[in-house]
Amino acid sequence: MKENIISTETSEKTVLVGLITPQQNEAKAKEYLDELAFLADTAGAITEKTFLQRLDYPNPRTYVGKGKLDEIKQYVDENEIGLVIFDDDLTTKQVANLERELQVKILDRTSLILDIFAKRAQTANAKTQVELAQYQYLLPRLTRMWTHLERQRGGIGMRGPGETQIETDRRIILDKISRLKAELESIDKQKSIQRKNRGKLTRIALVGYTNVGKSTLMNLLSKSDVFAENKLFATLDTTVRKVIIDNLPFLLTDTVGFIRKLPTHLVNSFKSTLDEVRDADILVHVVDISHPQFEEQIDIVNKTLAEICGKDSDKKMIVVFNKIDAFTYKPKDDDDLTPRTRENISLDELKATWMAKMNDECVFISAKEQINIDELKNKIYEKAKEVHITRFPYNDFLFQKYDEGDDPGYSEPSTYK
Repeated sequence: MKENIISTETSEKTVLVGLITPQQNEAKAKEYLDELAFLADTAGAITEKTFLQRLDYPNPRTYVGKGKLDEIKQYVDENEIGLVIFDDDLTTKQVANLERELQVKILDRTSLILDIFAKRAQTANAKTQVELAQYQYLLPRLTRMWTHLERQRGGIGMRGPGETQIETDRRIILDKISRLKAELESIDKQKSIQRKNRGKLTRIALVGYTNVGKSTLMNLLSKSDVFAENKLFATLDTTVRKVIIDNLPFLLTDTVGFIRKLPTHLVNSFKSTLDEVRDADILVHVVDISHPQFEEQIDIVNKTLAEICGKDSDKKMIVVFNKIDAFTYKPKDDDDLTPRTRENISLDELKATWMAKMNDECVFISAKEQINIDELKNKIYEKAKEVHITRFPYNDFLFQKYDEGDDPGYSEPSTYK
């Protein structure tokens, strides 16, 4: 059985399909499709067109209505489209009906994310976690993959236990899932030992929505070369570096980014990776302030953190608004009486609002252009100092300022596998 269950071809032409529902207005539906297009681009597909339909709820048979399905089919046939991606999870029945009607490959949002994860995973740990999530996703969808197979035929030499192919494959996948879970339990134990062996150094984790600049910031603070790219989920493997600011050492961790509608079983599969977040003393929440919906992204990350760390977690947190160099806004005209939207608010107004809301526990930077990095370092230093003094109350000499020429020096970053 192939390890990568779902895959997309490089430069494959695709169309995207979403719904406008009472729970999801048109603006939000379009935004979700924009993000889905970014996911498709990350996977190597080229988005040719997007389709939206207004429905009270998804059609249980084909997700969209018959008229919209005919419209999609006509476009697919006329433009040689080989892939159609839907913004929500599809049922087994919906996928089977859509494949029969459209005669192309059908993916939903979860399967697309899993494909990206499979391509991005580099270490054995990440590959195992992705493989487990893939099999857990595949298990309830086996019926559509084996509809061409019937129960074993009778006759001479063909008699057997009467097990259907789907039952056989389900058993194989369940065995595979059990083995992968056992492997991850072993990895969890190894990771736990590694974290204990790091001593009592303060642990700081970079968290945030995907593609907000966490890896770029990691490289800047630790002087390392973590892979960074303007793509979703550029980083899957947790990276830990030792960093020293003003003679105070701490461990800085870069973690996988979060996203809307992140599959639950994917979060569960990446438990050993997310343990780095759970064990951190300080969380640095990186936000892309140039994104039109950055406040919604903040809420999504906070909800995911609550699931990982617990709703009553009291971890120290610094909110870092990144990409101020890419921030743009459109001032309202004096005769425009419509309510102000996010695009009408200036960066200075946002700074004043969030500084007041966060009690100055936030900072506005550009990791790419290295703007306000010293201010960020000072905030990280103060938070790390509080944790360090709590653990080592007699090490006050560490925080004495050295005269020029007396600096004990910078320790080269070290990697923890």
